[in-house]
Amino acid sequence: MKKNIGIWIDTRQAIVIRLSKNGEHFIKKIESEIETRVRVPGESKKFGRFGGQYITYEKNRLNKKNEQVNHFIKELFKEIENCDALVLFGPAKMKKILEKEIRNNMQFSGKLLGVHNSDLLTENQIVAWVKDYFNN
Repeated sequence: MKKNIGIWIDTRQAIVIRLSKNGEHFIKKIESEIETRVRVPGESKKFGRFGGQYITYEKNRLNKKNEQVNHFIKELFKEIENCDALVLFGPAKMKKILEKEIRNNMQFSGKLLGVHNSDLLTENQIVAWVKDYFNN
């Protein structure tokens, strides 16, 4: 049986739509847990010991965000392991990040059919979009 999957992805969550051959669909929501705007209480610029050098926490924040994105992508890879065809769509740049990871993975690179822009959609609109994509 052919397994087609459509993923609507945003920074906050991904909605995975699995289509079966007889027209049924299965929906799974995956929360990303990516923190976009974090303020640590008490955080401020600090002077270094040698002159007027500033120590910032940008590198730590960036590393933490990259770690959260990698964890989110690993969760999505678990969902698309057994698919035959895959399409990505959504409003954010997260779809481009996932596309890059899929293209770098030999197991999934041939299964990706396309990456498309879309607005914020309801769950029913997402299902209809995926069904229309695979029926055409």
